[in-house]
Amino acid sequence: MIDSDLGMKMDSGVLYDPADPSLLKYQKERLHLLQLFNSLDARDMQKREEMQKELFASVGSSVYIELPFYANWAGLKVHIGSNVYINFLCVMVDDAPIYIGDRVMIGPRVTLCTATHPLEPELRTRGLQYNREIHIEDDVWVGAGAYIGPGITIGCGSVIGAGSIVTHDIPEGVVAYGVPARVMKKISPESCEEKL
Repeated sequence: MIDSDLGMKMDSGVLYDPADPSLLKYQKERLHLLQLFNSLDARDMQKREEMQKELFASVGSSVYIELPFYANWAGLKVHIGSNVYINFLCVMVDDAPIYIGDRVMIGPRVTLCTATHPLEPELRTRGLQYNREIHIEDDVWVGAGAYIGPGITIGCGSVIGAGSIVTHDIPEGVVAYGVPARVMKKISPESCEEKL
């Protein structure tokens, strides 16, 4: 387990040393679990569900993760709702909590990164970092290759376009894309291209 003082530092947004020997030892154990998860037979749904419960801080029902999946703490601080789909090669830098709501779709090669480093070179050369949690609310769709940075919240029902870099919060019910991502339009029944 993570030392409680270090764990609090990791989650509180203050500088800490991610190379602390106690962290590295536990992280290697977690990464071994992730290696086992990524080697599972795609047909063995029961084992996949069992391992998801072991890997993630919390996980709802009907969660499907295409393998391989990567997280530097193997999902230790990741909370996933129900009816979530995560496509191939998702990367979660889960040094701080990541919250994913219900009915979220995450495209291939998406990165969710809670960790960042100080601007001051002297602090960076010491290897220090700090973290900010990420919140992806219910009914969000994140397109392929998007990057969501530390401290970001994506509001309920919003869509993040493929290849976008999200550097600030996105409100609910909008389409946002670009580098950096900007809100391009509000989602309304009239804006839907396909009707049921």
